[in-house]
Amino acid sequence: MTTPIAPDLPAAARMPVKSRAGVWRRLVKRRLALLGLFIVAIVLAGAILAPWLTGYDPNEQMFDGLTLEGSPLPPDAKFWLGTDLLGRDLLTRILYGARTSLIIGIAANGVALLIGTLVGVTAGYFRGWIGSALMRFTDLMMAFPALLLAICLAAVFEPSLWIVALVIALVNWVQTARVIYTETSSLAEREFIDAERTIGASAPRILFRHVLPHLLPTIIVWGTLGISTTVLLEATLSFLGIGVQPPTASWGNIIFENQTYFQAAPWLVFFPGAAILALALAFNLIGDALRDILDPTQRGRA
Repeated sequence: MTTPIAPDLPAAARMPVKSRAGVWRRLVKRRLALLGLFIVAIVLAGAILAPWLTGYDPNEQMFDGLTLEGSPLPPDAKFWLGTDLLGRDLLTRILYGARTSLIIGIAANGVALLIGTLVGVTAGYFRGWIGSALMRFTDLMMAFPALLLAICLAAVFEPSLWIVALVIALVNWVQTARVIYTETSSLAEREFIDAERTIGASAPRILFRHVLPHLLPTIIVWGTLGISTTVLLEATLSFLGIGVQPPTASWGNIIFENQTYFQAAPWLVFFPGAAILALALAFNLIGDALRDILDPTQRGRA
């Protein structure tokens, strides 16, 4: 038996539970989204299977990994993507660097999404001085350039993989908070929310049973799109030398370490740069498709 749905619910929230499987079917029917899923699957498989896909350690400096003049080797039958300036296999470092990008991308974006959702829902539902204070703080955070703020925070804390993830989360939650605040403010004025208040429903019940389920499509879309931003920001911080520190492999610090060989050995910059671009593009394609499927009113908007 299908449960009746209130007529004033948002289009994305009126989707029956049984039709949620249809989201996946519609997603894979979109060529660009399917391309994004394929790229993410390749990167994920490479990160998980790295020890079996390559026979080298990511930090192993091989005796035959440099020319007689001490220069990196170009791609060949033994080193498919060549070697870096220390004679390490570049393919191995890129595969292990994918782990870093995915871990930071998912962890940092998850924390940012949690903070942004909590701030946005609290400000949008309670409003008053609580909402004003939270949103003025959000506006203050948005006034600072994200990269500059991340650089300042990274300079304060000792760089490590988890510290970098935390720093990125602390600068990436503001956009989510603003979007969630706008939608929550609109939901809080709907008749079915007023009806819940009238019958004495508590604020936690209203938030968890009625508000958050309506926000789920938006949270999913922003969570997917946010991973691409997180991957790019991590690569930028690592390239600047304040992100993940060597010898831990990261796509950003691979470029940073080998930038002096850009003209003599362009593959050292091209391959990790292409990996960053491909992964960020893949999550953007998936996020755009999910936005169009879950909220058709936003189709075509950035």
